[in-house]
Amino acid sequence: MNKLILLLTLLTFTGCTDRFDEINTNPNNPTNVTTPGLFNSATRNIVDVNMRGSFGSARMTLPWVQYSAQRNYTEEDRFQFRETTNTSLFNSYYLQAKNFKSVLELNTDPATASGMSVYGNTNNQIAAARIMLAYIFHNLVDTYGDIPYYSFGSDDPDFQALDINNLTPKFASQQKIYADLLKELKEAVAMIDLTDNVFYNNQDNFFGTAVKLKRFGNSLRLRIANRVKNVIPSANAHIQEAIASGVMLSANDNIGVRFEANSVNPAPTYRAFFVDNRTDYTVSKTFTDLLKGQIGPFSTDPRLQKILAPRGTSKINSLNNNYTETSDLSKYQGMPYGITSGQTNSQVSGVCHYSYSIFRPDYTEYLMEYAEVEFLLSEVNGWNQSHYEKGIRASMAKWNVTQTAIDAYIAALPAATQETVLTQKYIALFMQPYETWAEWRRTGFPNILIQPGGTGTLINPINGSYTYIFTPLKQLTEMPSRLTYPVNQKDLNPAKYLEASQNIGGDKLDTKLIWDTN
Repeated sequence: MNKLILLLTLLTFTGCTDRFDEINTNPNNPTNVTTPGLFNSATRNIVDVNMRGSFGSARMTLPWVQYSAQRNYTEEDRFQFRETTNTSLFNSYYLQAKNFKSVLELNTDPATASGMSVYGNTNNQIAAARIMLAYIFHNLVDTYGDIPYYSFGSDDPDFQALDINNLTPKFASQQKIYADLLKELKEAVAMIDLTDNVFYNNQDNFFGTAVKLKRFGNSLRLRIANRVKNVIPSANAHIQEAIASGVMLSANDNIGVRFEANSVNPAPTYRAFFVDNRTDYTVSKTFTDLLKGQIGPFSTDPRLQKILAPRGTSKINSLNNNYTETSDLSKYQGMPYGITSGQTNSQVSGVCHYSYSIFRPDYTEYLMEYAEVEFLLSEVNGWNQSHYEKGIRASMAKWNVTQTAIDAYIAALPAATQETVLTQKYIALFMQPYETWAEWRRTGFPNILIQPGGTGTLINPINGSYTYIFTPLKQLTEMPSRLTYPVNQKDLNPAKYLEASQNIGGDKLDTKLIWDTN
């Protein structure tokens, strides 16, 4: 127990989060532990604390991929992120991973396994935990490169994470991690009992059925395999196997966290704007202009009116859905991305707030959606037109675009190509910035994003000019290729940190991961 306390101290108190009471579940204290409780809490915290929060997302990757732009302080838009945010992101991922590992241990330890069967099918609980561990470590390796890694199904000596007897774990290589993630997902799906549920008595907040769990596991395997298909020899076989085994077939297979319509457990964006009473960011001009058809290869997108409230709509009126959508494109304006903090006052008065659909407290944050799967299927089938159109239809339906508007948009759609498919995928992944960031690094699309040294357009002129040069606060020529390791790793695990830094080519923002070849 002393080692566990030290491990959690090393992982957590060096970070910064205002949700510590929720993420610091001690899975090794058997008092009142239930596997559904551990599982649901960890899954919720992945999106709430880690990937979609007002710091881990909105002050790093959400603006970097230009879904958003800061309205006041733009340093983080220009890549000067807070080290506390980076440390909290890293640490919290491992805390959630520890909870999923505890689900595995409780279902495999002879002393506890029989007691856990009352909560759900044992094999399905194990499979679900393995799939969610793969989800966590897939995001960690995509973000940092070589990392401490844990595998349920492998005894590789390089996989040393989550071991309370090892406070200085080795950083496993990306090659080994990606190969094992694919193997873990294959094995996890194979052990699912489709005749039974994951958890009983309505305690499954995410999957509902074992079939949905299986489709998520296969879809995640497809995503990862597609990412590494040019660098991991087995990946192409995994692509075909995952598809054959069964990926998501409709929006009913989407996996997400639906938050509550209150101020106690609301969605991260609602909490930032209405509990914490912030107005730090909004939709970027880049993304808005893409939806307006003013940049990029597409005509005006009917998702525009579903994502932004018209200009002049207050934050409260947006939340209360107290506005009228309009076809007047001048009523929709995003915030210029990458300007200096001193330039924001001249621009912010004319920009829109998010729509009701995004501000609502019971917003759903998705881990993965059917629309993404269709775009993946389009890519692996040579930029297939049918899958491309299905992906667009699924995304538009999620935003409640009318069928008439969807049909009209599809009728004017340019043919499926690498650019068009991946740009539509970018639109469909709105508010899922970590996956978008990975896809941009892998492919270079969408190619409409403003890069360091590039020219952007202002809403109102500054010194007589409607243009500006995006000048980052880090020495970069493009979006960061990775996050640097949290600074505490240099102190807590110095030898392994140095080894990992050397292995990846330097602990720098512009060090590319193995699949980043665009």
